[in-house]
Amino acid sequence: MIQIEKDPAKLSEVAAALFVQSAKEAIDAKGKFNVALTGGSSPKGLYQLLAGEQYKSQVEWDKVFVFWGDERWVSLDDEQSNAGMTYETLLNHVPIPASNVFPMWTAGITPEARAEEYTIYLKKVLGEAGVFDLILLGMGDDGHCASLFPGTEVLKEEKKWVEGYFLKSKDIHRITLTAPLINKAKKIVFFVFGENKADALFEVLEGERNPTQYPSQMIQPSEGEVQWLVDETAASKLRKI
Repeated sequence: MIQIEKDPAKLSEVAAALFVQSAKEAIDAKGKFNVALTGGSSPKGLYQLLAGEQYKSQVEWDKVFVFWGDERWVSLDDEQSNAGMTYETLLNHVPIPASNVFPMWTAGITPEARAEEYTIYLKKVLGEAGVFDLILLGMGDDGHCASLFPGTEVLKEEKKWVEGYFLKSKDIHRITLTAPLINKAKKIVFFVFGENKADALFEVLEGERNPTQYPSQMIQPSEGEVQWLVDETAASKLRKI
């Protein structure tokens, strides 16, 4: 499903309403809401909305469990940190217990070892089935999502839920949920805006299948649903809309 809106501000409103609805449905069904958040610039407006009174009061935050889709291997106070940005814009402003939040980065451990630890946390919260209620994803102008970058070995992973590795093209270590785990989710929402994303969005949604070059094509859940929230500039090259 593709939903196109005029600008990022409107997309953020749509995403905030969707977040609240997903949380209510999950909490009503099983008493908790398991979500994986995304970093980068795209979700900042969404997180700021969720931290505001209009939306904050609609979520039972003590029943929300927060993970991330991926992370640069930097401390939480680093400006590149996905978790750090999320704390600043959202988590520091809502009544969510610290024990319900699981940043990927931690001190004194390698990203590879942390990936194994993170898998343990995921299994404790999600159960062995590993099904998130909601995963938010951005998409890069190269077609990557989470830290599933073009041509990387992590794209070949079929069993692990989490992978830590060194991304040569960015000269930094990364940790990421893998495509097999992401594809278990009940709902996956891509949040994409900007003219610089138009070519990649066209290739991912309407181009030939080539997930090694455009990893976002790998996100095809067997039972869940994928929703694309896209602004007009990012959608400018799509034909099937």
